[in-house]
Amino acid sequence: MSDREREIRQRLKDDFEHYAPRCLRIRTKSGKIVPFTLNRAQRYIHERLQEQLRTSGSVRALILKGRQQGASTYIGGRFFWRTTHKRGVRTFILTHQDDSTAALFEMVSRYHEHCPSLVRPSAGAANAKELLFDRLDSGYKVGTAGSKAVGRGNTLQLFHGSEVGFWPHAQSHASGILQAIADEPGTEVILESTANGVGNYFHQQWRKAERGESEFQAIFVPWFWQDEYRKVPPPDFTLSPDPDEQGESEVDYAEAYGLDAEQMFWRRRKIADLGETLFRQEYPANAAEAFQMANTNGLISSKLVVAARKRTVLPSGPLVFGYDPAHQGGDRHALAKRRGRKVLWAGGKPGLSIPESANYVAGHIDRDGPIKCFIDVTGGYGAGVYDILVERGYGPEGRNIVVPVNFGGAPLQPARVSPTTDEELPGPLNRRAEIWLNSLDWLMDPAGVDLPDDDELQADACSTGYSHNSRGYIQLWSKEKMRSMGIPSPDLWDAVALTFAEPVIEAKPQNWGTPSTAWIS
Repeated sequence: MSDREREIRQRLKDDFEHYAPRCLRIRTKSGKIVPFTLNRAQRYIHERLQEQLRTSGSVRALILKGRQQGASTYIGGRFFWRTTHKRGVRTFILTHQDDSTAALFEMVSRYHEHCPSLVRPSAGAANAKELLFDRLDSGYKVGTAGSKAVGRGNTLQLFHGSEVGFWPHAQSHASGILQAIADEPGTEVILESTANGVGNYFHQQWRKAERGESEFQAIFVPWFWQDEYRKVPPPDFTLSPDPDEQGESEVDYAEAYGLDAEQMFWRRRKIADLGETLFRQEYPANAAEAFQMANTNGLISSKLVVAARKRTVLPSGPLVFGYDPAHQGGDRHALAKRRGRKVLWAGGKPGLSIPESANYVAGHIDRDGPIKCFIDVTGGYGAGVYDILVERGYGPEGRNIVVPVNFGGAPLQPARVSPTTDEELPGPLNRRAEIWLNSLDWLMDPAGVDLPDDDELQADACSTGYSHNSRGYIQLWSKEKMRSMGIPSPDLWDAVALTFAEPVIEAKPQNWGTPSTAWIS
């Protein structure tokens, strides 16, 4: 090759966004074969994967997206690029059904067929499920997630799991295939899917990735990034102010996501075909609503949380903490910080012992100087954390900052009155129901409230249902019931709700010294 050809080859090898439109061809929805130019969603996914590759040396990613946003096309192109530029690369694609398997293999075959001769690798054996590049000793295989044994026994460098939320034996497939992928630099595992309810393998892995409890990163793609998801409305088209089954009007929705009339008209037409609940699952605007359960029994509506996520309010009033220590190994020690109508931060750490948990929250108290820190002491774990903090001078006989809250205890105010109509409302069964109802009243503040723009926080807030007991009292779903349904404990919103455990009187914040920064995140 000439120096010029080497230069061309090197850039094609190093830069996928340069390579794709020059070397790959895709079939459009209208059936035309055209160069592969990345759309907005694909560029975003590419940037996230490349950043992870740069920082960690490998890729482990979960992609949650709407229908036909090009994730599989991008991953197929990315893996063809990787597989045909290095020796000994084995790539495996696992889909949820046979026709999808055939479609993805056809896409890979098309990439090879239309690839320019300068960069097209020599192909050896080829059949309906395998394409080998003989001189590179690299190749592609595809399979369908039917038999539990599919994919086992392979040694892989690149793996694409397609529509993982619909795999019939997802846990078995994942455990077998992921064992076949070495923990080596350059390996990639990408699992993508539209949502398919809660409790399945993909949902569980997504929540772990959101919480930072796995090596996978969570990548979400909203439906309105697609240029084709719009339709010219008729001249008399107006947005409806009436709330839908989720309590959110078209006016609210368009304002929350900055959508124009063409996007909203396209959305209205799709909802007419699919229904509101299925539209939100198949064409989500955020990750939390993609997994939102198809029930109307949630205490807190997504409408209220989305509005608070998009609103900016200046913090005012006393700084209050809520702290929910973990009661099981998979839960987090969740901490929330609120000033008046603004939640400043909500996060936490998993896997802390009782002394470590006490150190963690003490570090935040020392740094920020809250007036009060309300701690869930239900069960022995939270009580142990509280006791250590009392011994260290944060309790009533010292700085008087930490306050115990027993979720199962009797409510402070059994009767409730509507903040807008003065109508008497059913009271809470216990303290946990009471503080969640207090947080609901806060979200409904006519002046508006401000939450961090975070999908996980919304998922926790909207995941808990409720019922009325025989005496009419409101009781939340227990954490045990939620786990049996495959729904994680709503740790972050428990922490936010704890900031409403008792009224707090304004006082001058105190700075009690420099904490151990090892416990602050």
